[in-house]
Amino acid sequence: MPLVSVVMPVYNSAATLGAAVRSVLTQTHTDLELLITDDQSSDDSMELLREFARQDERVLPGTAPERGGAGRARNLAMERARGDYVAFLDSDDMWLPEKTERQLAFAQEGTAPLTFTSYYKMDADHAGESTDFTPNGRVIRARAHVDYRAMLVRDHIGALTAMYDRTVLGTRLMPEMRKRQDYALWLSIMRDGADARGLAEPLAVYRAGQATSLSSNKLSLVRYNWELYREHEKLSVARSARALAGAVWQSVRNSRI
Repeated sequence: MPLVSVVMPVYNSAATLGAAVRSVLTQTHTDLELLITDDQSSDDSMELLREFARQDERVLPGTAPERGGAGRARNLAMERARGDYVAFLDSDDMWLPEKTERQLAFAQEGTAPLTFTSYYKMDADHAGESTDFTPNGRVIRARAHVDYRAMLVRDHIGALTAMYDRTVLGTRLMPEMRKRQDYALWLSIMRDGADARGLAEPLAVYRAGQATSLSSNKLSLVRYNWELYREHEKLSVARSARALAGAVWQSVRNSRI
């Protein structure tokens, strides 16, 4: 059985998918499986995945029976997980080569079943590979420790860096929500009593969206975070408003990096 199950949702990602998959397959820690769910792509994504699977038996692609969004695609992949740890990477982001090795060591020396790391940001049109990525000053820093209260103020965990211990938590799926399912998962884990630890070293690379989409992204954040706080976390209106203010502040801050 692999030690780490890597979960990747895919939808029309042919332009960036290769670099994302290769960033997993070139990890210095090799005892892993890459569980991919294609969410009914209309481009060449599935053909690329089949070719990767032919070349490396650790690549295990599947197809969603119908379009359901990234959260459902991740859940379909997690349901197939065999590893002790579950980690996440989207099909337009990358891991640096030592990410799995360093995060596993960090997780195994502590007691928190959920860990995350700092990460770099790159431009949307970045065409390089993880193995030749040049570190830059655009870093989203991980807090050393996060509990449920801190997570309600804002989401401190970059999904591309998150990893949870399945031997402690079991298989934890994402709630059926249109967006912000990853944030909802971290909150549900912490609401049940677990904290998270952050590794300061940047070990992943996030592909930033186009600057022109920033305003619409903020509006989307307000809508979906409000739904998360009120319907999923059952917070009061006042507490939801405070949490939402923190989330918007974080979005603005991160957009400037």
